[in-house]
Amino acid sequence: MGLRPGSTERLEVDDAAAGRRADAVLAEAFGVSRASLADLFARGLVRAESRTGRRDRVLAKSAKAVAGESLVVDVPDDPDPLEVRAETVDAMTVLYEDEHMLAVDKPTGVAAHPSPGWFGPTVVGGLAALGHDISTSGAPERQGIVHRLDVGTTGVMAVAKTERAYTALKDQFRDRVLEKVYHAVVQGMPDPLAGTIDAPIGRDPGHHWRFAVLEGGRPSVTHYETLEAFGRATLLEIHLETGRTHQIRVHTSALRHPCVGDLTYGADPRLAAELGLTRQWLHAHRLVLPHPVTGETLRIESPHPHDLVRALAVLRGE
Repeated sequence: MGLRPGSTERLEVDDAAAGRRADAVLAEAFGVSRASLADLFARGLVRAESRTGRRDRVLAKSAKAVAGESLVVDVPDDPDPLEVRAETVDAMTVLYEDEHMLAVDKPTGVAAHPSPGWFGPTVVGGLAALGHDISTSGAPERQGIVHRLDVGTTGVMAVAKTERAYTALKDQFRDRVLEKVYHAVVQGMPDPLAGTIDAPIGRDPGHHWRFAVLEGGRPSVTHYETLEAFGRATLLEIHLETGRTHQIRVHTSALRHPCVGDLTYGADPRLAAELGLTRQWLHAHRLVLPHPVTGETLRIESPHPHDLVRALAVLRGE
């Protein structure tokens, strides 16, 4: 996931991506924000390449993707891709804080921490800008981060402030002693309306930026139940037993009910456009865990952000 510094990344445009803005297609495919791609477009580092190589052209970010062509990105070298840069993340708020840990409400378009090929804001950088001291355990660019959410997924993220809390929280996520509850709107109506998806997940061998249900993948278990059905879409509450990358997105797609707006995993772009969505309808709604030091039960919730609320209103006919 991401764009590797110093590399040339190539993405073939399929029928689902044809006619859409090139920056949106690349953002979804490589898990980066459109804002982070803007500089690459402005510097002429993104081009379209035909199968014959005879119609190559430099693209503007608003250019439309053409089926059968490849979008090619010449990623410049980043001398320090993992440097933590303090930067204000306006939409990020702190939901809980004490001397040992905090929990943030992560907005869309924000990564958990710096990584190669990511040029946008991060939770770690946002906390640094707010003056929060967090644990120095783990890799320098991941200070305090004990779990992650996708760039396009919003909601509750726990962060350790002390070494003791970091170790305890990492153990809790590893041993699955906490409860992770997500809300997702998926296309159509799952049958049954509640159930368990037990299917191993691994990296898609044909598309390195995606994951898929694969024989020999890592064991992955997702429990879901229906909260509200709209006919063409369904609001689910999802409990994760495991925590694989893209787990909910992969499992719902495997059921042929992808998260609405998740074009990477087969969602209908027409429904996403009708609902005003530019990312998947997926939100980390609640985290229930023992406090890493006192053992007291913490129940931390994040309300649905505005874009997801607006999409629900349209589905309800409001």
